[in-house]
Amino acid sequence: MESALLTSLIAGYTFSTPCLELGAGIVDGRVCPEAQIRVPLAMLNRHGLVAGATGTGKTVTLQVMAEQLAAAGVPVFLADIKGDLSGLAQPAQPSEKLDERLKAIGHQFTARSNTVEFLTLGEGKDGIPVRATVDSFGPLLLSRVLELNDTQEQVLQLVFHYADSRKLPLDDLSDLKAVIDFLLSDDGKEDLKSLGGVSTASASVILRGVTILQAQGMDPFFGVPEFDTADLLRVNGAGVISILELPSLNRQPLLFSTFLMWLLADLFDELPEAGDLDKPKLVFFLDEAHLLFKGASKAFTEAIISTVRLIRSKGVGLFFISQSPADLPDEVLAQLGTRIQHAVRVFIPKDAAALKEVIGTFPAGELDLNQALTGAGVGEAVITVLGEKGVPTAAAWTKLTSPGSRIGPADPQVCAGIIAASPLAARYSQAADRESARELLTAPAAAATPPAPAAQPAPGGGSSSAEIDEEARRIAESILGRPTTVPPSDPPLSRPVEAPAPEPAPAPRQRREQPASQGSDLMDFALDAANMLGREILRGMFGTKRRRRR
Repeated sequence: MESALLTSLIAGYTFSTPCLELGAGIVDGRVCPEAQIRVPLAMLNRHGLVAGATGTGKTVTLQVMAEQLAAAGVPVFLADIKGDLSGLAQPAQPSEKLDERLKAIGHQFTARSNTVEFLTLGEGKDGIPVRATVDSFGPLLLSRVLELNDTQEQVLQLVFHYADSRKLPLDDLSDLKAVIDFLLSDDGKEDLKSLGGVSTASASVILRGVTILQAQGMDPFFGVPEFDTADLLRVNGAGVISILELPSLNRQPLLFSTFLMWLLADLFDELPEAGDLDKPKLVFFLDEAHLLFKGASKAFTEAIISTVRLIRSKGVGLFFISQSPADLPDEVLAQLGTRIQHAVRVFIPKDAAALKEVIGTFPAGELDLNQALTGAGVGEAVITVLGEKGVPTAAAWTKLTSPGSRIGPADPQVCAGIIAASPLAARYSQAADRESARELLTAPAAAATPPAPAAQPAPGGGSSSAEIDEEARRIAESILGRPTTVPPSDPPLSRPVEAPAPEPAPAPRQRREQPASQGSDLMDFALDAANMLGREILRGMFGTKRRRRR
């Protein structure tokens, strides 16, 4: 007699639309090929989670999903931290053991190689360089990399706005350093004062942080030509699988996780609304997801939560990869429709408490979740998905299928051939050095220009510190489009600076004159801030600079 669990799995995972085939259900310790476990393509933009202890098979699960998505014409982006996913580019070799495994779940082996694009952050031989301009990266993400506190983050936002309003492009770290150097110099002190709540001490801390990034060899990650995230959306018969190779960055996890968010933020800002689609425009796998939230500021966390909530309407599906659902905020977990939970290992009391939390993320049903989650072997997982009507399916202990591509790294010559033949190589391989903030602030023409005159107080007295702080708050809100706070202004700039004073830099070009009724550098700056809303240099939720698609 068929068990109630088996009946519910057969009924719950039978869909009329195209699906990814994940494996077969396990009921009462027996693999049941009649209970095929699937996830509808149309539900993948409702996001998902792949979780489990180290060594339980998460990487192979990614590989299975990526190659089936590509075969269905869906582009895929994933990060390869350990170097294991390059095997997607090379077909697997058949074996008797593999045939037996697949036969047990009702599948057949088909060797498959995929259309793969290898990418790498900055410069290197592992792939096509992915660079971002500092301008595009924005103050919120850069604050994350610099590990700034909330006050310093607000200061950096105002420094970015200053560069935007003065038309000083920030291509690389040297440009940002040049702008801060100028603001801390004698020639720039009036401009610094006009920014309201910008403390010289905080600006000096940021300057030191940028210098440290340069000393750590981070320069190649910022610059031009900047990577266009539209290149992640390519379909060449099958969907292109873009693999960001990161083996050299496994000791800098904060940098790579923040760069992943830049890519995602750029997609969010640039893609049009798409509504519900038959299949996603892109599925984006965020590996080591816990790093996104560890020590993150409230603003950064809120921006991630908003992106997860809203980006599905643009046709992008997100899958977070981590060891435990507890690594993600509840607001993010609530948005994840597909759950693929590999084994949970319980060795200490803390692990037992974590197991209870994992069980709480699955719908109640016939399956003994405690037994399934602790007893799942390598290549097995407990799964629930959203059905075609958006209703979660019953939790299914699943024996997962195997990929048709190689498990493990591809041969080096295969990877090298793909990189050499890439259609992106001509556009991104060579870094450029165009005129940007550093050149504009040090050009002989700028040196000959006298510094802009200091603001004169209006009749009846100048602006108070409180008025300047209020104006700074308004400017910051115009940048990010949300309420914010700005630290109190410093006393007069005779206060000592924590870092040695940089070499004075020439002032930028003279500001355009304003009518006397507008009265001050502060008003000039405020008008520039308001005008930003009508220009292309608007910034998105992460403070990233929006740009027009090619």
